[in-house]
Amino acid sequence: MPPCHVTPALLAPPSGHYSHVAVANGMVFVSGQLPIDASGNKLVDAAFEVQARQVLANVAGALEAAGSSVSSLVQVRVYLTDIARWPAFDAIYAAWAGASRPARAVVPVPTLHYGLLIEIEAVAMIEPREPHRRATRSTRTAPSRTTRGASR
Repeated sequence: MPPCHVTPALLAPPSGHYSHVAVANGMVFVSGQLPIDASGNKLVDAAFEVQARQVLANVAGALEAAGSSVSSLVQVRVYLTDIARWPAFDAIYAAWAGASRPARAVVPVPTLHYGLLIEIEAVAMIEPREPHRRATRSTRTAPSRTTRGASR
């Protein structure tokens, strides 16, 4: 089955030949998100913290459009133009991610498109549409012994 491509309503249309989101085999792949709002405004002059929150909002919106969420994240890659911003980003990210702790890489890069300061890409699982039911444990009975001293 070919991948499904999703265009989230809360994200500006892609500026190149790619999809914001591809869904395949129960997994959601979110393309690198930049601090660009739904109207297409690039937050070039915004503070790093504002850019980081916008990128995380974009990732969350992309996940939700594909039937997933932050709690179903598997891996996140973060690209920063200044690794000295890692502690500030980590605090913002921790508040955003909550109890979710996906695998993550933070990669310092010399520049990003449009002169922006942060980009994030992510992989998540699609959330089940119906709640999982826990399988009940079956009770095993010990084999009956018909002969004295027989092994199990």
